[in-house]
Amino acid sequence: MFHEVNSKINFAKLDEDILHYWKEHNIFNKSVEARKGAKRYVFYEGPPTANGSPGIHHVLSRLFKDAVCRYKTMKGYYVPRKAGWDTHGLPVELEVESTLGFTNKAQIEEYGIAQFNQKCRESVFKYIKEWEAMTERIGYWLDMENPYITLDNGYIESCWWLLKQLWDKGLVYQGYKVTPYCPRCGTSLSSHEVALGYRDDAVDPSVYIKFKVPEKTVTEYLQKFGADPGLPTYLLAWTTTPWTLPGNTALAVAPEADYAFVKISIENRGEQLILAKTLLESGLTNRYEILGICKGKELMGERLEGKGMEYEPLYRLPGQV
Repeated sequence: MFHEVNSKINFAKLDEDILHYWKEHNIFNKSVEARKGAKRYVFYEGPPTANGSPGIHHVLSRLFKDAVCRYKTMKGYYVPRKAGWDTHGLPVELEVESTLGFTNKAQIEEYGIAQFNQKCRESVFKYIKEWEAMTERIGYWLDMENPYITLDNGYIESCWWLLKQLWDKGLVYQGYKVTPYCPRCGTSLSSHEVALGYRDDAVDPSVYIKFKVPEKTVTEYLQKFGADPGLPTYLLAWTTTPWTLPGNTALAVAPEADYAFVKISIENRGEQLILAKTLLESGLTNRYEILGICKGKELMGERLEGKGMEYEPLYRLPGQV
C-alpha cells in the first residue's frame, strides 16, 4: 500500500535528484513566468567578481538572497532574477599584476595600459564555470544564461543614462568626500578594497611635530606670558595621522586648558616649546624649565595685527606666503 522508506537516506543523492528535476522541467523559469503580470519585486544583487574562485562566504550570501526572492515569489510577486558579473575594481588588477609579476603602477604603464586592460578582461571570466557550478549546486535560482556584465558597453551606457536622469532631476551636486588612497596603486580605494589589505594587528604610527613660531609673535605677544624672545620657539603637537600633515591648515587648543612655555636643551642648544601643561611629564623626556603659563584662549590671542597667533606651516601651498 505504501512505498518502503529507507532509513539510510543519501542526502547528497537526494539533492542531486531534485536539482536534476528542476533543470529538466525548467522549474525556475516556470516559477517566474507563472507570476508574470503580478506586482514586480526587484532584488538588486551586488554581482561577484569572477576572477577568483567562490568561497564559503559566497555560498552563505547567495543562500540568503535566494531565500528572500523565493519568499516574495511565494507571496505572489513577479520576481525575475538576473545574474551579473562585476568586471571592474582593484581585485581584478591585482590578479593580473600577480600573474605578470608586477609590483607597481610604473610597470603597468611601461607594459601598456591597453594591453594590461585586455589581460584584465580575460582574467575576469577565468572562474565563470566554477561560479555557475556552485550556484547550481546550492540551488540558487538565478538567470545565468543572460547575465549583465559591467564591462559591456550596453551596461556602461545604462549607468550613464541613470546618471543623466539624476542630473535632470537636480539630484547631482558637487561636494567633498574623504577616501582612502593607495600610493602604490595611485588610486582611491573603496571600503571593500581597503579590507583586502586590512590587518587587525597593525600599529598606528604617532609622531611629535614642532611648528615654528615666528620671532615677531614671540617678541610682540608671547613674551608677556613668560616666553623667552631669545630662544627659537615651537608649538608641540602630537598626531596619529602624520600622512595628513601636508593638508593641515591649523592647530587647535582648548580655551580653558593651561599651556606651558618650557625651555629644553637639545644637543647643547636651547629652544622653547609650547604644550599643554598636563602633558609635560608624558610628552617630554628631556629636562625642562617652565618659563610661563597661559590659558589656551590667551595663547590664541584676541587679534595680533588682524590675525590670530601664527606659526610657520610644515608645507607651503603654491602661492602661499
